[in-house]
Amino acid sequence: MSQYLTTTQQALTATAYDAERLIALFTADCDVNATSRKGYGRALRQYFNWINQNNLQLTDVARNEILRYKDELQEAGRSSLTISAYLNSVRRFYDWAEANKYYPNVAKGVRSPKRKQAYRKQPLRPQQAQELLQYCATTLPVRDYAIVNLLIRTGLRTIEAVRANVGDITYKGGQRVLLVHGKGRSEKDSFVVLTDKAYKPISDYLATRKATKPEEPLFTSTSNNSKNERLTTRTISQVAKDSLRAIGLDEKAYTAHSLRHTTAVNILRAGGSIETAQLTLRHSNPATTQIYTATLDEERRLSNSGEALLDSLY
Repeated sequence: MSQYLTTTQQALTATAYDAERLIALFTADCDVNATSRKGYGRALRQYFNWINQNNLQLTDVARNEILRYKDELQEAGRSSLTISAYLNSVRRFYDWAEANKYYPNVAKGVRSPKRKQAYRKQPLRPQQAQELLQYCATTLPVRDYAIVNLLIRTGLRTIEAVRANVGDITYKGGQRVLLVHGKGRSEKDSFVVLTDKAYKPISDYLATRKATKPEEPLFTSTSNNSKNERLTTRTISQVAKDSLRAIGLDEKAYTAHSLRHTTAVNILRAGGSIETAQLTLRHSNPATTQIYTATLDEERRLSNSGEALLDSLY
């Protein structure tokens, strides 16, 4: 490994290596947005903590240690998605470390665990969606009703609702739309259509606020500590979760993200095509949208099972 150590790099490979310095150097070189840099940093701290707990140094780590780290993550019950994110950060770190001649790439070729292509969050059936909207319209503050209604009618992610500004409501081709700053994007380069049913609660909510400016958040906080500031994803998620719980959907599979799944599945139920659902949810890969058809396949399987047909014969 000595060929990877130069005089100027000794501080990074010494017995008491500076993990935070390494993380700072690595993330500064990553050509990604700030959120991804933070994610890489968190994942690498987890990895460096594991190294320290096992009385290792970075100069000691070989491929078998990376594989052991992966195994221990699995044994700890981490989801395949979480493990994949951790390992992706480790692989990227060693790619960078080898390119800069700090350490050899001992993580090269280490695979992430296979993840079943399915959605764990449950969508709502049309009757449940109607019940949810009825509850929100008659029980919740106008802001919270506007949020839940917007999510379930457009498939917005919570982060996209948080990022929305008043001025993002505009028109395209004669239709009212909301410009969207999507997940992993650097600008508002997409949109969702605001039908009358999607827009009316938003209009009612905005009417309760004093004169709004285009750059103001679409949804603002009412709490004393953050009054009129932009809502957080945590707040929106809690509003959705509490509303779902109120109509009897209290399982872990029902969350704010269920509303996005509800949008996709019910587009298909209403006769929409996979392409229509893909464009609505703004998926770059149609294979991602295709997964939603599994919900409908499962419903058909349960409603007309071969096993039940046999009961009519014997």
